[in-house]
Amino acid sequence: MHPLIAPTTLADMIRSEPPALLDVRWRLNGPPGLRSWLAGHLPGAVYLDLDTDLSAPPGAGGRHPLPEPALLQAVLRGAGVRQNHPVVVYDDGDGSIAARAWWLLRWAGHQAVAVLDGGYPAWVADGLPVTTDPPTPRPGDIEVVPGGMPVLDATGAARLARTGVLLDARAAERYRGDTEPIDPRAGHVPGARSAPFTGHIGADGRWLSPAGLAARFERIGVSAAQPVGAYCGSGVTASSVVLALEVAGFGPASLYAGSWSHWCLDPARPVATGDQPG
Repeated sequence: MHPLIAPTTLADMIRSEPPALLDVRWRLNGPPGLRSWLAGHLPGAVYLDLDTDLSAPPGAGGRHPLPEPALLQAVLRGAGVRQNHPVVVYDDGDGSIAARAWWLLRWAGHQAVAVLDGGYPAWVADGLPVTTDPPTPRPGDIEVVPGGMPVLDATGAARLARTGVLLDARAAERYRGDTEPIDPRAGHVPGARSAPFTGHIGADGRWLSPAGLAARFERIGVSAAQPVGAYCGSGVTASSVVLALEVAGFGPASLYAGSWSHWCLDPARPVATGDQPG
């Protein structure tokens, strides 16, 4: 299954063989995504929350650690996710939250998953139906088996920054260390290259073409000859880098799940600043 699906293609799929639909709208500073889901969602879409359903509680592992497999399995089964059955996820922003759900399902061993290209706004713009009716999904039977996508710890991220390409998905000013609004230290992993995740989306809110994404990553220094991975503030927006790399033909890329919120907790880990990898 291609990692991106157009609204009209999804509408056709819903009419013939409905996938499990997951609404994962979320905003760092609110309002809660659940409020948006209650106001209108794709027919049959189940709402899942990034903080409580798609992450473990914040702590030593970072702000959005990976959920425990058994808990994730229960959440996904409750949402109607079934073995070998397609899943489509969407948000209403830049696709990064949907990419986190896509990545988690792939990590859990579920291959048939896609992100709705353009998200909820694209669905509405194409004149497709929405509803406020709550869904009644039949219970799923997914078996969560971690390991379907490569994961980095801090040691692995440092090594990849030296021997391959480690991409920092945060805004350029956070990469440089000019500002750090969330975490206790500013800067980036030494050797990492700046690759803000916002560059994956065009002016219309939809993902760039495979060729457009490939050209962007090549300018940053990604090539098929080197391993590549990504991190961000807490492992969420970096998931969209992993998805974009796959669309561009450079996957599967590794994800530093703890990301900067994990790296910067240890004062022994070095920090680079400025606009160069360091």
